[in-house]
Amino acid sequence: MGELDETINEAVERSHEGEPGHPAGAHGHRHRPGVGKYALNAVVAISVAITATFSALCHVKGENVSAKMQHAQAQSVDAWAYYQAKGTKANIAEAALDNMRLQRDLTPGLTADARATLDRKLDDYAQKVRRYDADREEIKRKAEGFEADYDRLESRDDQFDLAEAAGSVGIALLGITALTQRRRLLYLGWAFAAIGVVVGIAGFAGLGLRGELVARAVR
Repeated sequence: MGELDETINEAVERSHEGEPGHPAGAHGHRHRPGVGKYALNAVVAISVAITATFSALCHVKGENVSAKMQHAQAQSVDAWAYYQAKGTKANIAEAALDNMRLQRDLTPGLTADARATLDRKLDDYAQKVRRYDADREEIKRKAEGFEADYDRLESRDDQFDLAEAAGSVGIALLGITALTQRRRLLYLGWAFAAIGVVVGIAGFAGLGLRGELVARAVR
């Protein structure tokens, strides 16, 4: 935030130009109340301070959201890895089940006890396969939930990035306004600052407001 502080300080310093007793106003120049250089720079200084403060809040919140995104992504990766591990176990159990069925069918001379033991093993492996399949479905739902959380957090992170970018452009325009004393730049700076405030508030409130093209441009 060092650049923002410098911009604020510069705007504040310029806002004092033309005040009684200030070196810049010692030459006898008179300014009309409300429309002079002092009034414009005072408005610029206040605008820069408000915009910089809100941009700083968006930056901090954006960092927090980024940390949550990383956590959600790690959970998603772990869940899908666990899903694949369950799938491997299910495949092994299914292969063993098929082999035992084939062994039972190709060995007609099995004793009653041997066939009963083999049938129990078949039931055990069939239950394992069903349990693995059920576990995989539950893990899949969790993994998809983590991915949905990541997407939601990514949307909010884009909002805070866009709010911070718009605020930075607004501050730059306000700084140029203090140098050139052109009110059109002041209005343009306010417009960018307003965009940043609206998008930032949407990010804080968790609203779905999102400028897709602009968000991709500032990534």
